[in-house]
Amino acid sequence: MTIRFYLTRAWLPLLFLLLSVPPAIAVSGPAAEQQLQQGLARLVHGNFQEKEAAITQIATSSDPKAKEILEALLAGKIYRLKKDNTLVYTARKGAKADIIGVLSGNALGTVKKRAIKKITINNRLRGKLRGQLALIDLHSSDPKQRLAAVNKLIKTLDPASAITLETLLQTEKNTKVREALLTARAIIGLRTDSGERRLQALENLQGNLNPAVKNELTSLIAAEKDKTVRLKAVATLSSIESEIAFYALLEKIFFGLSLGSVLVLAAIGLAITFGVIGVINMAHGELIMLGAYTTYVIQQFMPNSIGLALFLAIPAAFIVSALVGILIERTVIRFLYGRPLETLLATFGISLILQQSVRTIFSPLNRSVSTPAWMSGSLQLNPVLSLTTNRMTILIFALLVFAGLYITLKKSSIGLQVRAVAQNRSMARAMGVKAARVDALTFGLGSGIAGIAGVALSQLTNVGPNLGQSYIIDSFMVVVFGGVGNLWGTLVGGLTLGVANKFLEPWTGAVLAKILILVFIILFIQKRPQGLFPQKGRAGA
Repeated sequence: MTIRFYLTRAWLPLLFLLLSVPPAIAVSGPAAEQQLQQGLARLVHGNFQEKEAAITQIATSSDPKAKEILEALLAGKIYRLKKDNTLVYTARKGAKADIIGVLSGNALGTVKKRAIKKITINNRLRGKLRGQLALIDLHSSDPKQRLAAVNKLIKTLDPASAITLETLLQTEKNTKVREALLTARAIIGLRTDSGERRLQALENLQGNLNPAVKNELTSLIAAEKDKTVRLKAVATLSSIESEIAFYALLEKIFFGLSLGSVLVLAAIGLAITFGVIGVINMAHGELIMLGAYTTYVIQQFMPNSIGLALFLAIPAAFIVSALVGILIERTVIRFLYGRPLETLLATFGISLILQQSVRTIFSPLNRSVSTPAWMSGSLQLNPVLSLTTNRMTILIFALLVFAGLYITLKKSSIGLQVRAVAQNRSMARAMGVKAARVDALTFGLGSGIAGIAGVALSQLTNVGPNLGQSYIIDSFMVVVFGGVGNLWGTLVGGLTLGVANKFLEPWTGAVLAKILILVFIILFIQKRPQGLFPQKGRAGA
């Protein structure tokens, strides 16, 4: 689409060139200051119509102060002194106000509140101000600022904006900014009297996800009298809503996978201890909690290096939780092998001891763990789909932990011994494998992975004594559903339950969704007791 889309007469190109001069280069030097002063004078004395002209004059002056003045006017911070009409910025303090000259930028002292009068604006002028501020930002050297300016301009478009848009399109190199400019141009096309132009604009807006486009199409459908245009608008809106629904589905899957990755991290250590040595460890959640508190402690020693502290917390949490796990295995669990009920009760008692120990050391209050800057914010893929950085990081982290653990169990000597003991303890001992040592190391490895899970969870929620209790039941569900002792089953089971939970929540609520998933797992294991990926023997890794 060319400039002839908007301009049809042969003599208008010259006028186009004159009118499309960017505000930043319209005038310069003393002329810019003079134009600014004239605009301010009209702002003081004029009615709302005069003020609208004053706003345009100030915006096109290219004076460096213009943007600051317009922003202050929009925020209601510009007043005039009643005695001489000098424009000032004010900061009120009770009955008095500190004032700063708008033109000079100098502090002018303190005056009584009744000595100043606010420069008032109405809703029409507010829209005008936002539009003019957007036009100023359109010529910024920063692409992000230009993109934000175009998105603001879209909300205040008028036929006169077409010339500015065409000029910017001829020089704009940034892809995202160009797309926003084309969207703005098409919206203007929807507002023309020509049915052909409206149809062309609708064609250009197919699948456009800018929120302003959907609103514009809704208004057009309600007011359009041309049947062909209205049907085209309905089809265009339908295509956009289909795109939005698709990306909403992707977003839901992403959040499901991110929840599933948390479940995998929480359950993968339990899969080892429960699957390999047959211990139902009810203190597994508290080992996760210890990893989270380890992250908190390290950050207290390194408050100015949050990112480095988080990286150091990963091996530290593994060591702390692994040592506690080995201590539990050597002092309690080793005497209870083959007695699952007593093991369950003993580890439940240990979980209470660990919780109370944390309450004694850190107090019962939750602790907040800081998130590094590189894990904050979100990745905006398009106007309707954004992925939070912290959840993306944890999803990738969970996959890395899984890969590291899988390689360790498949390729290392300790992994070979663990699998040998899990599959046939007597034969492994006959081959010289120290089964008791393997049991301790296996329990320590599973506990250490739980500590690493605590590091990840500290970035999603507050750290407190009850942190582990929120995940212990979910961890058991993942292990049973995926297949006891099978790492791939834990991965698939955790991600599947996470996605299923996110799909159910909008319909049933968070609590009922978990209940339904629990019922599903109970029914599932009635038909398939060994889980998704059954293992031979004693469910080796």
